[in-house]
Amino acid sequence: MARIKDVAAHAGVSVATVSRVLNDNPSVTEETRTRVYAAMTALNYVPNAVARSLRTEATRTLGLVIGDILNPFFTELARAVEDEARAAGYTVVIGNADERADQQDHYVRTLLEQRVDGLLICPTAEVTPLIEEVTRNGRPLVFLDRTIPGLEVPSVRADGTRAIGELIRHLRDLGHRRVAFVSGPGTLSTGRERTKAFLAAAAENGLTVPPEYVRVGDFRAGSGQAHTSALLDLPEPPEVIFLGDNLMALGALDEIRKRGLRIPADIALASFDDVPWFAHTHPPITAIAQPTAELGRRAVRVILDILHGSTPDSVVLPAVLVVRESCGEVTRDRSREGGDEADTAGRDRS
Repeated sequence: MARIKDVAAHAGVSVATVSRVLNDNPSVTEETRTRVYAAMTALNYVPNAVARSLRTEATRTLGLVIGDILNPFFTELARAVEDEARAAGYTVVIGNADERADQQDHYVRTLLEQRVDGLLICPTAEVTPLIEEVTRNGRPLVFLDRTIPGLEVPSVRADGTRAIGELIRHLRDLGHRRVAFVSGPGTLSTGRERTKAFLAAAAENGLTVPPEYVRVGDFRAGSGQAHTSALLDLPEPPEVIFLGDNLMALGALDEIRKRGLRIPADIALASFDDVPWFAHTHPPITAIAQPTAELGRRAVRVILDILHGSTPDSVVLPAVLVVRESCGEVTRDRSREGGDEADTAGRDRS
C-alpha cells in the first residue's frame, strides 16, 4: 500500500506539501495540487481519513437523523442530502430515529462520538436535554423538515399553509362540505402546523368542522387506517378524508378498499406529501407535494455555510397542490341537493 512519502516522491514535492493538499490548504498552487493528485491516482493512494481528522479536527462527514426511513418522504430527503454532500466532498452517516426521541438521541450521541463535522436532524419530538446541550455547545446543527420552538437553530422546511388553503377551496368548489383531517402528532411542528392550516382554511371557506372530524395520527399507516375506520363509522361520516402524510394515506386507502367503498363516489381522499405511487393508484390521489429533494440540497448548503463560518438564515420553501381524481371531477356540481340518485346513494350514508 502506497504511503504519503511515496506520493511525495512521485510528485516531486515534500511530505508536508502532500499533507497540505490533503487538508485543502489554500497556500498550495493549483499546479502542485494537480501533480499531487496525479501521483495519488498513479499509486492508488488512499488517505488515512482517521489520522487526518485527528490533525485537522475535521472528518468531512455529516450526520443525518431522519424520522422514519420507511417513509418515502424521508427516503427521498436522505438521498438528496447524500447527493449534495458527496458533490461537496462530504460523506453522510444516516441514523433512523423511527419517530422515537430516545432513538434520535442515541444516534445524535453516536454521531458526535464519531466526530461528524455537522448534524442535520429531523426532530422527532419536543426538545430533549441532549439536543439542548448540542445547541448550547454551538455544534454545527440544522433542523430539517421540522423545528423545535425556543431553540435558535437554523432550519430548512416546507410551508404547506397556502397549499392546504388551495386544497380546501378545491374541495369546496367540488361541492364537498364535510371534510375531516387526520393530523400528525401535536408534539411535532409539522403536525401542529398542518392542523392549524386546515382549520383556518376550513373557516375561511365556510366549512364547519366538528371536533370528531379532526383526529391525531402518528404518521404511520396503521393510524391512518384506524382513524379512517372511526370516521367512516360516524353517524354522519365525512365526504372527504384529508390525511396528514403519505403513510397515513396508504392506511386510509387500505381501509376504504377493505370496505368495498369507491373513491371518490363513496368517499374522497387527499394527502399531504406526494409520492410517485399516488399517480398510479385508481383513481390517482390528490396530494400536497413538498419540494423534498430541494429541502435536502438546501439543508446541506446551510450546514456547509455554518462550517465555513457563516450565520445562515433559515429556509422555508412552499409546498404545492397536485390535483388528481381522488376528490372528484372539477366539473361535478355537488351543490345540488337533488343530484344523481346513484351518486347521492353512494355519498349520503347519514
